[in-house]
Amino acid sequence: MPDNRSPDLGRPEVVVVGLGIWGAMTLWRLAARGVRAVGVEQFDIAHARGSSHGGARMFRETCLENEALVPTARRSLELWRELERATGTRLVEDTGGLLIGPRDGRQAGATLASAQAHGVEVEVLVPGELMRRFPGHAGIPDGHVGVWEPSAGVLRAEESVRAAIAQAEHHGATVVSGTRVLGVEPEPGGVRVRTALRDLVADQVVLTPGCWLPGFAPDLGLRSVHLPMTWFAPRGDPALFSRERFPVFMREIDADTVLWGQGDGDPRHVKLGLEPGPEPAPYDPVNGDLALTSAVWDRLGEVLPTAVPGVERFPSKVLNCGITTTADGQFVLGAAPEDPRIVLAGGCNGYGFKHAAGIGDLLADVVLGAADRTPLPFAAPGRLVAAEATAAQF
Repeated sequence: MPDNRSPDLGRPEVVVVGLGIWGAMTLWRLAARGVRAVGVEQFDIAHARGSSHGGARMFRETCLENEALVPTARRSLELWRELERATGTRLVEDTGGLLIGPRDGRQAGATLASAQAHGVEVEVLVPGELMRRFPGHAGIPDGHVGVWEPSAGVLRAEESVRAAIAQAEHHGATVVSGTRVLGVEPEPGGVRVRTALRDLVADQVVLTPGCWLPGFAPDLGLRSVHLPMTWFAPRGDPALFSRERFPVFMREIDADTVLWGQGDGDPRHVKLGLEPGPEPAPYDPVNGDLALTSAVWDRLGEVLPTAVPGVERFPSKVLNCGITTTADGQFVLGAAPEDPRIVLAGGCNGYGFKHAAGIGDLLADVVLGAADRTPLPFAAPGRLVAAEATAAQF
């Protein structure tokens, strides 16, 4: 376990700020390459204040958000398997996954396009066949299809964070938890990381603080928004919602509504939720334990009786979750425009967990000079600065 009793940290080469899934993976990949690295986390490891918790997250090779991410997804899966072998912990469940919606829509249609472009095996299911094979789903209209992706599955969220941290420490990284970072300040000869415990000066800093990134990079126009996670009890036979019979899915209900979910592994709960709407509620990560009202699941309660009628309308369990969004829905990944010694990684937009291991590897490449300072060009932080400046003119 991380030790907060003021260890002698010396001068690290790199400090990683924030040890959610992106930060934990980055720390592991740096330490595995022999980098003297320190990771700083303001809460406990695998805490529930950000967006790296909630039991399980979807993994898929097809990437609807940007086809250029497919190699990152594949690299991520390789590294998750490596992490499983190193720790003896099961982190990936090969359940397969479903993307459901109009054949030319943003879920099924984009999945088919990505699969064709990158040689990912998929199977197309018409509504009747889909509902017979996966009877937890109902009300799928004509013209919609299910795209079954056998290589998809679920990632164990908290276990993945803990496993990456354990391997980072195994390779020599130091983890300081329960310590909030108060500021990151470039200076001659290094970058100073101010904390309540002490100051650290490193050659480079990687910022992976999740919902706290807008405070460190205010010029990028990032937003932290509320995306709570909800679970519902089955009405009848819970076997209907096992992960085998109700695998991880995303389903386009209409132009403004995307339902997602999966069997939870616990027969008492089925995990279901909606993608953020056009005006999601802001999320205050400092007060992340804000009270949850029925407004969180009102729209979901309207959708479920038709789409998933085998569950109760009101949730059996609810957790807060906050994600960071960008104006164009793409990640922020690369050197800060004002100082290349600071590397930014954030703007997960709700789909970043599956890419975490590959992103940690890319960030290690950036730190070591083995990759461009912007390893994925569409994710360059500078694009958002330019967009903000342009918007300010009008």
